[in-house]
Amino acid sequence: MKKLLAIVFLIGLFNTQKSFAQDDKSKMPSPPATVSTTLASGAMVTINYSQPAVKGRIIGKTIEPMDGKVWRTGANDATVFENSKDITVEGKKLAAGKYGFFTIVNNGEWTIIFNKTWKQWGAFQYKETDDVLRVQVKGSKPASFCERMTFLADKSGKISLLWGDNQVNFQIK
Repeated sequence: MKKLLAIVFLIGLFNTQKSFAQDDKSKMPSPPATVSTTLASGAMVTINYSQPAVKGRIIGKTIEPMDGKVWRTGANDATVFENSKDITVEGKKLAAGKYGFFTIVNNGEWTIIFNKTWKQWGAFQYKETDDVLRVQVKGSKPASFCERMTFLADKSGKISLLWGDNQVNFQIK
């Protein structure tokens, strides 16, 4: 009887560990990431996204973003941009809230989009009519190639998107 109980216990333990391993999102091909900063005004800004990897693919040809097409700016669920207080983005007002964060690239110029529908998979449900704010910024080349898409945010309000050989900066206050 003790041996049977020990076997049942070990099987249960194995299944529990297996279950936890499957729930470890850091092992996903495009793991989740978060970046946050608190501005001088006290506004907290948080970006939740999933980090795709280039893996030898060509951005704009075999992997997003594609010129002229809306991109969820990450992988899996749409990227979520949240600000605890009213802020400005490139000088334009954005009310406190939670937004779907999308981008469109056209020949090195990027449209940064804040959309009221923040909970959605990819950009499949994206509707331009739900856009709250759009700003235009120029893209540039980063100091080094960024294999895994990454957002950076600092207290000065500079937000940077690094992806392959692309860098997109925009200013919030």
